Amino acid sequence: MALALNLIIIVLALVTLVYLLKGKPQAPAFTPKDKPAAGSYTPLPEGEPAHHWSDNGRFQLEVLGESRYYETIRELAGEHGDASADVRHPALLLPDDHNPYEDKAVAVFLSGHMVGYLAPKDAIAFRERLARLDLSGKLTSTEGVVRGGGLYEGKRLSYSVNLDIEPNA
Repeated sequence: MALALNLIIIVLALVTLVYLLKGKPQAPAFTPKDKPAAGSYTPLPEGEPAHHWSDNGRFQLEVLGESRYYETIRELAGEHGDASADVRHPALLLPDDHNPYEDKAVAVFLSGHMVGYLAPKDAIAFRERLARLDLSGKLTSTEGVVRGGGLYEGKRLSYSVNLDIEPNA
């Protein structure tokens, strides 16, 4: 009887050990229906903006311009020779609820072209603002500016995109 009980304990311990080493069964990975097979993802703004933001031309809220948007941002900067660009464009902000990489993402478009996203903490604060104004999930607008790209010691500096929205208000 004691031998049988010891065998059962040993078998249970081995099964538990195998389970812990191999890990729990995992759910299949989430794959959104609108995520392209190549791994890129671009949301599409639809409709008219529900609200227009303005911080009186201070342009303090920076857009995270990933490298994949560099060519678009450079084109939006226009021809500016050796000097830095300072070009304004109409901007759209789209709370991107279907983003497969960030659940609170806010996509940014200048003159109809995707240029990046708000930083995660800025996106959360922006979404809270939308909620306070009963605009959750709505497309909104503001002005955007492309700056930078001047020449320094023979090299072109990077560009930045900023929005005319008071950050973290």
